[in-house]
Amino acid sequence: MTQFVISYIGGDKPATPEAGMAHMAKYKAWLADLGDSAVSPANPFGNTHTVSPDGSVSKGSSTSMSGYTIIDVETIEQAIEAAKGCPFLDVGGTLEVSQLMQMPG
Repeated sequence: MTQFVISYIGGDKPATPEAGMAHMAKYKAWLADLGDSAVSPANPFGNTHTVSPDGSVSKGSSTSMSGYTIIDVETIEQAIEAAKGCPFLDVGGTLEVSQLMQMPG
C-alpha cells in the first residue's frame, strides 16, 4: 500500500450551528467509509504562523490549507476517488491529493 495526503484548501464555515453539526455528521460518515485506509484522519490546523526565508515570522498562513488526512491505498486513482467523497467539497473547499514519499534513512 501507498500513503496519500489529502490536503484541505479553502472552504467556508457552515452558516449555522445546525449546518455545522450536519456537516460534521457527513464528515464522520466519510471517514467511517474509508475504514482502515484512513491511517491519520482529520488533522485540522490551528494557531498557524509563517516563517519567511529572511527569518521573519507572521501570524497566519501564507496559504489557505486548513488540515489534512492521510490514507493508505494502492493507487493515486483510488486516493482521488476517496477524496471525491469528502464533504469538505460541500463547503466550497478544494482537496489536493499527493503521494507521501518515503525518504531513505
